[in-house]
Amino acid sequence: MRTNYNGEITKANVNQNVTLFGWVNRIRKLGGLIFIDLRDTSGIVQVVVRPEKDFFSFVESITNESVIEVEGKVILRESPNLKIPTGEIEVDATNVKLLSKSDPLPIDKNSNDEIRLKYRYLDLRREEFQHIFKTKSKVLSIVREYLNNNRFVECETPVLCKSTPEGARDYLVPSRIFKGEFYALPQSPQILKQLLMVAGMDRYYQIAKCFRDEDLRADRQPEFTQIDIETSFLTQDELLSLLEGMYRKIFKEILNVDLPNPFPKMKYDDAIRDYGSDKPDTRFELKLNHLENLFSNVDSPLFNNKFITGIKVKDENQYYTRKKIDELTEYIKKHGGQNLLFIKKTNNEYSGSIIKLLNEEILNNLSLDNNEIYFLTSHDTYLKSSEAMGSLRLKVARDLDLIDKNLYDFKWIIEFPLFELADDGSISSTHHPFTRPLKEHEKFLKTDPLKVYSYAYDMVAFGYELGGGSLRIYDNEIQKQIFEILNISSDQQKSKFGYLLDAMNYGFPPHGGAAFGLERLMMVLTNTENIRDVILFPKTTTAQDLMLDCPSEVDDSQLSELGIMVRK
Repeated sequence: MRTNYNGEITKANVNQNVTLFGWVNRIRKLGGLIFIDLRDTSGIVQVVVRPEKDFFSFVESITNESVIEVEGKVILRESPNLKIPTGEIEVDATNVKLLSKSDPLPIDKNSNDEIRLKYRYLDLRREEFQHIFKTKSKVLSIVREYLNNNRFVECETPVLCKSTPEGARDYLVPSRIFKGEFYALPQSPQILKQLLMVAGMDRYYQIAKCFRDEDLRADRQPEFTQIDIETSFLTQDELLSLLEGMYRKIFKEILNVDLPNPFPKMKYDDAIRDYGSDKPDTRFELKLNHLENLFSNVDSPLFNNKFITGIKVKDENQYYTRKKIDELTEYIKKHGGQNLLFIKKTNNEYSGSIIKLLNEEILNNLSLDNNEIYFLTSHDTYLKSSEAMGSLRLKVARDLDLIDKNLYDFKWIIEFPLFELADDGSISSTHHPFTRPLKEHEKFLKTDPLKVYSYAYDMVAFGYELGGGSLRIYDNEIQKQIFEILNISSDQQKSKFGYLLDAMNYGFPPHGGAAFGLERLMMVLTNTENIRDVILFPKTTTAQDLMLDCPSEVDDSQLSELGIMVRK
């Protein structure tokens, strides 16, 4: 029976007999003695095996990463190692048992991602991953404690749900009993948690597994976890205050960081205007400037009937050579821009890609100091022009090391447009069709829906959207107008959302909620840029699990039982 965890033995345990278990982190012979660094989940302790012990030669044959049991006496070390918590003591072994021998590991710190994912259970032995997932466990405990103390009820909603193929693709699950029919894994418990408000639950939360069959990137996976929340009878300000309190508690207890109280609020339109993003990184200045009026009389296809957006950059060390600016041009084109233009002032002389098009009045209005560059882009639409320059703003900040990494710039982005115009000219929901329009904008639903803004909000920090939500529609007439604008027919409404629409007839309380990506939160807390680092058994960027070797084919007999034929 284990008496102690290895990393928790201190001088207070000297002269005590202990029984320890763990993995051999390293074994070495020195001065006739054998030293074993024995590792478990709590840390490492040094075990010394003396040559007079009858198990000495047996210990010599033990391989690294084997699992052993050690009995011994805690003694003071002759040569302390103060770099580790157990560095003042060691365990003088009286018995060593081999419980499980390890072959040479197929991975090391230099292995590529593919090998590390195939042997993920071995990669997880690394101290950094042990820290990440212990932190993740603590975060979930903090979340539950906070919400439980604020009258929330933890609920579990079904994982086998109805397919609603808006947005990302569903993962489908065939029914054996109802052949040719399918369940879907939930992209979110959205409608179910709204139904819980009809049920009178008042305050709900769930640590919810969600699934989206979408193309992956560094901060996305096909399955993920969200902290899912819904409340009744709260105003937007009351709800946001409650949600940010949870984040203040998390960051205080995990990082000992005091987040702002309250979080600042920024309207969506202001975020796009000043930062070209609805998740602006405000740890540095470099706001966007909109310069259509300044260039209105310049006769060039670059400026005629275009939206012109720019940033003024101080470049004291002449970092932006022509080669570097060419790289920025390729960068902005990859991020939706049509071009990158620049004007540069050095030694009181102007240069740049459009210098021949500009008169003295325009140059004076640009107000460039020496060693400053004005980067500009032009586009047919205000939003595209702003977003492209917003992306370049982030690139420049990284290039010139402008980001204050000690600043926690938590904020709310509020008042999102209720609708957006798709490329084909149709109108779609910016978030989802149950988002409540601003009261003062309801009058535009029938006349000009693109003018309507909403009670929607995102929590943003470090240029990430950490989560968000909205107040929901609880008025039948408003909901019908939304569906009409979205061109969702009565039959489609009944087929996709019938159970929610029925519920609206039986006393639907004013309500609202939010969902926060647990993995995104963990990326911020552990300072990693790859979501795979904070998921125990992640998928590749092609949604494969290399460890379990899936997705994989199944037997024909299974398909036959489900009434399914596979067409490749």
